[in-house]
Amino acid sequence: EIRRTRLLIQNSEKTLNEPIQDAQTKQAFLLSLSSVHPDTNKIIPVLLRPPAFLPITLPLVIASSLQLQAKQTFFCQFVFHTYTTAFTLFNGNGTVKAEEYSVQQKQILCGLGAISYAACIGALPVAFMNRYAVNNPLLQLLVKQILPAPLFGLMSAFTVAVVRIPEFENGIEVMDRNGKVVGVSQKAGEKAVKETALSRAVLFGTTLFLPPVLTHFVQRTNFAKTPRALASVRMLMMTSVLAGMLPVSLSMFPQCGEIKRADLEQEILSATEEPELFYNRGF
Repeated sequence: EIRRTRLLIQNSEKTLNEPIQDAQTKQAFLLSLSSVHPDTNKIIPVLLRPPAFLPITLPLVIASSLQLQAKQTFFCQFVFHTYTTAFTLFNGNGTVKAEEYSVQQKQILCGLGAISYAACIGALPVAFMNRYAVNNPLLQLLVKQILPAPLFGLMSAFTVAVVRIPEFENGIEVMDRNGKVVGVSQKAGEKAVKETALSRAVLFGTTLFLPPVLTHFVQRTNFAKTPRALASVRMLMMTSVLAGMLPVSLSMFPQCGEIKRADLEQEILSATEEPELFYNRGF
């Protein structure tokens, strides 16, 4: 179906600069954008496409936020970071090239290390509480309620940066307004990775930070009187925050990133007179 719709787009007389009135062509564009990598033109696996991101990450985020034993927390966060790292790997910039090694092999190895490290860091607060049986209310508030959100957001950004490290080591392709490749830029690669990592940190950091705060106010109003009702309210809030923050994080930076010509390397400066160049930022 994807190949058929892409053939329909290629055969269509309409261009991206003109209004797309035909409903069939609109659906073809949507299917192509959501299932085909813009750099490699390869079909992305179903579970790693952008539309699958919310329904898969939501239960993993909820499980990761539960105050369980350290081993259970480590397992939940390991699964979560495994999925988001795989998603990043398949939806990053695909123009990176290196002769001395396979880029994807390096990304997989780096990703495995980043996943393990992120899961360990995420489980640290729970391990600390279980190990030392802390009774101080202020310390309990810090470890249980305050620390998990920034740690989760920071580790989400960390896995993005690590798995996409070849992009700012080797650079990514930059194009002019007509889509002509002008050159390969490390600065554009660094900008793309930083923007994606920041958006990921904001997404998951906010998702873990806001629900406990809102649940605290709900608890004070006695709206949810039983622990089960309170847990249901917290899960509903987490679902709402993640669903609301996902479009916000994706729209923080444009998917087709822009970078000024003056900010690029000297060899690119001499290759074009365009004031702004473009690159695929990746998800």
